[in-house]
Amino acid sequence: MLLYDCYRKTYQVTTDSRQVPPGAVFFALKGERFDGNDFALEVAEQGIASLVVCDRPSLPDHPRLMKVDDSLKALQDLARYHRQQMKGLTVIAITGTNGKTTTKELVATVLSRKYKVTYTQGNFNNHIGVPLTLLSITPDTEIAVVEMGANHPGEIKTLADIACPDYGLITNIGKAHLEGFGSFEGVIRTKNELYDHLRAHHKTAFVNSDNELLMGLIGDLDHYTYGSGVEAACLVKPKSSAPYLAVTAERLGDLQTRLVGAYNFENVAAAIAVGNFFSVDGADIREALETYQPTNSRSQVIEGRNRIIMDAYNANPTSMNASVRNFRNIAGDDALLILGDMRELGDASEQEHRAILALLTTLGFREAFLVGACFSQYNDHPEYRTFPNVEALNEYLQAHPVAHRTILVKGSHSIHLEKVLPLIQ
Repeated sequence: MLLYDCYRKTYQVTTDSRQVPPGAVFFALKGERFDGNDFALEVAEQGIASLVVCDRPSLPDHPRLMKVDDSLKALQDLARYHRQQMKGLTVIAITGTNGKTTTKELVATVLSRKYKVTYTQGNFNNHIGVPLTLLSITPDTEIAVVEMGANHPGEIKTLADIACPDYGLITNIGKAHLEGFGSFEGVIRTKNELYDHLRAHHKTAFVNSDNELLMGLIGDLDHYTYGSGVEAACLVKPKSSAPYLAVTAERLGDLQTRLVGAYNFENVAAAIAVGNFFSVDGADIREALETYQPTNSRSQVIEGRNRIIMDAYNANPTSMNASVRNFRNIAGDDALLILGDMRELGDASEQEHRAILALLTTLGFREAFLVGACFSQYNDHPEYRTFPNVEALNEYLQAHPVAHRTILVKGSHSIHLEKVLPLIQ
């Protein structure tokens, strides 16, 4: 197989024509703004890539060009084949509405104390990212932790068929991407595709026994439970979350994390459970979780002129509700909310945004800056300021700087609330 032989020279692939490692295979993929085929011949002629995979028949013949019917399918097929060749490899798939990236990071951090681990970088968790993660696996990898995301039915099934996981973990199932899934029931069915794959292949799931919905989906699937109830195989209990989460667990005792928010409990409990299952030493699990520092605007605490809870990588009704409620427990009279619209909610958008606005009032928040068309349209609270976009908010903050406040920043990634940081730090 020419393609696999070329790939095995370096175990590197890329879809970015600007960054082609020597000897890598370049896949020319079509995106919303760019078509990699436009650069395929240029990459081939540079002589850096061992092979360029393209799907434009009109390109001239070149010894480094491989023309296929569909370069994305070729990428996925290569990833599936490579995973099948890694006979001693263990693959753990992680999906869920909220917390999947944090859980993936924590699980990988814990397992890395004992094993050679390859794991999803950032949130490369879609039909392109999962194959790229699998193709970053080298022969010395013992465990791969693969994050899987979805915003339409059938996507988890497709990703599971490519990755062939030995173990799976659904963090939770909540209201997100309702526009693509059609309904909350559509979300449940799609996330459950991971359990369906594991069941069909006689594999094992890690399941939060505190989550009634997940427990109801397990059926006869082999599983290992974790949670705060005595029935859990791995017993973990929350201890404190003001502001950093602390837990107590069997074998570990009390453990203090650097994660803010009670909503991170299930993520930490999952990492402890996976560590226990794979016989990672308790002291190593403790050290891994106590030293893990969140990044990328996920549950970050930033201290400066203000104390900022930066949780603006993404947002949906479930995560927004949890973040706001947790913030109420952390912040006092100095509380300030900077919230951005929750995207991809379809017909449920008005209802869900109004529900968050009602929650702010119920919890007694006196001041909020709301960014985006939805919050601006549905807000009827006179003390909550609205802004059409983050640029308008930044103009206001330049004229009206804030200091000595505790601030929650939360919104969908496309609102780009990270741009507000320079003006509030």
